[in-house]
Amino acid sequence: MGILNLIAMPEVLNTANCNECAFRSVLFENLNEEELEYLNSFKVEKKFEKGESIVEEDDPINEFLYLKKGLVKLFKVDRNGREHILSIARPLNFVGFLSVFSNEKYQYSIKAVENSIVCYIELKPLKEILVQNGLFAMEVLEKLNKITDDILGNRLNICSKQLRGRIAFILLYFAKEVYFNPKFDLPLSRKEIADLIEMSTENVIRILSEFRKDQIVSIDGSEIEILNMEALERINKFG
Repeated sequence: MGILNLIAMPEVLNTANCNECAFRSVLFENLNEEELEYLNSFKVEKKFEKGESIVEEDDPINEFLYLKKGLVKLFKVDRNGREHILSIARPLNFVGFLSVFSNEKYQYSIKAVENSIVCYIELKPLKEILVQNGLFAMEVLEKLNKITDDILGNRLNICSKQLRGRIAFILLYFAKEVYFNPKFDLPLSRKEIADLIEMSTENVIRILSEFRKDQIVSIDGSEIEILNMEALERINKFG
């Protein structure tokens, strides 16, 4: 068996027509039927298992990507081999936007942290429509600016907090902005949390234990339940 047969490849799915896609309003509402049909002919959806690589840093940028389902992390690896997580992308996020119009190669890596579905649209036909459709081009620019602002805002917010405040921030993020439920399975390992909020893994474990001892959260493996939302929000605000 050749080596290529040993490498797990992402599953290619039967893709929904862009015209019928529930996510059309996220970015494509300013495209007419002809433009949508044109893009649809250059689109494919791929399924990735948890832990599977979607993009490697320095890969060539040939497609426009958005996350249809699941969660992914955007990260860079430093010269010492340590990951620095830039962002956790939720469904309806455009996970390639930070590099797609400014570089020929990705400046970061993307990996699934939950089973995920990613929609790929070839970049060349997309750019053709951007040139022809000013409203669509403005919409793309606004989306790019919002993604950049959100990442910078979250990084500054995290860096301005003490250790307990950083843990509170990430728990509230998953509860309120990802799962919309105070009880959820934490999709990141303790080490990944540390990489995301610039802490040591030991401090992450210690502070989670403190929160459990103070009955702010209950923890059962990866399952987290926020028991005292008010207290956690205070720690996030002042911690």
